[in-house]
Amino acid sequence: MKITIITTCYNRVATVRGAIESVLSQDYPDIEYIVVDGASTDGSLNIIDEYRGRLSEVISEPDHGMYEAINKGVRLATGDVIGLLHSDDMLYATDTVSKVAARIKETGADFLYGNGLFVNAENTDKVTRNWIGGDYRLWKVRHGWLPLHPTCYIRRDVMMRRGLYNETYKIAADSDLLFRYLLGGELSVAYLNEYIVRMRMGGMSTDNNKRRQMWHEDIRMYRSHGMNPTITKIEKMLWKIPQFIKAL
Repeated sequence: MKITIITTCYNRVATVRGAIESVLSQDYPDIEYIVVDGASTDGSLNIIDEYRGRLSEVISEPDHGMYEAINKGVRLATGDVIGLLHSDDMLYATDTVSKVAARIKETGADFLYGNGLFVNAENTDKVTRNWIGGDYRLWKVRHGWLPLHPTCYIRRDVMMRRGLYNETYKIAADSDLLFRYLLGGELSVAYLNEYIVRMRMGGMSTDNNKRRQMWHEDIRMYRSHGMNPTITKIEKMLWKIPQFIKAL
C-alpha cells in the first residue's frame, strides 16, 4: 500500500526542514512525498531543494492559500492513502507511517485518524494540548466533534469521489471536508490510538482578525451542513476542554 504525504509550505524557513526530515526518516518503505511551496521568499525553497532528490514531487509557484496548495498535492498523488504534514509540524516517530498503514490494512478503513500533540513553537518538548482522538462515534460528529485534521489518512479514491478542499474557506476548509466525509456515516472509519503528529502552536489564538474570520467561516460551514451553528460551535469548544486538562 502506497501512502502519499503532502507538505504545503509558504515562508517557513525555520520549520520546514524538521517537517521534511520527519517524513524522510520513516521506516515505511512505500511513501510518496509531495511538497507544494507557494513561491516562498524567505529561503524555504533553498531548504526544500536540498532534499529534492529524495522527494517524489516539488511544486513552487504562487497560490491563493494553503487549501489550494493542498488540492494541488492531492491531484498529483498516486498513493492508495493520502495524509498531510504541515510545514510547522513533525511526524511523531520514525514508525508512525508504518503504524498507520498496519491499522488501515487490519481494518480495511476508508478513513483513519489518531492522536496529536500541540507543542510550544520554540520548545517542541513542551506540550500545550494533548489531543487524544478517542473512539469514533457518528453521534459525536453530529454534535461538533471532529478528529484532528493532521492525523487523518484517507483513501485517495474517497477523496476523488467526495471532493477536495473548498477553497472559498481560508480557515474552515479542513472542518468542512471532514464533516462532508463523516456526517453521513457511509465511510469505514478507524481510530489508531497512537500519536501521529507533533504540531507547533501558531498565532491564531492571539490574532483577533483571524479569530473573527474563523468564527464567521465556522458559522457558514455549519449552516452549509444543516447544523445549528451556535450550538455546534459551543459543542466543538466543549470537546476541546479535556485536551488542555490532559496536557497539565
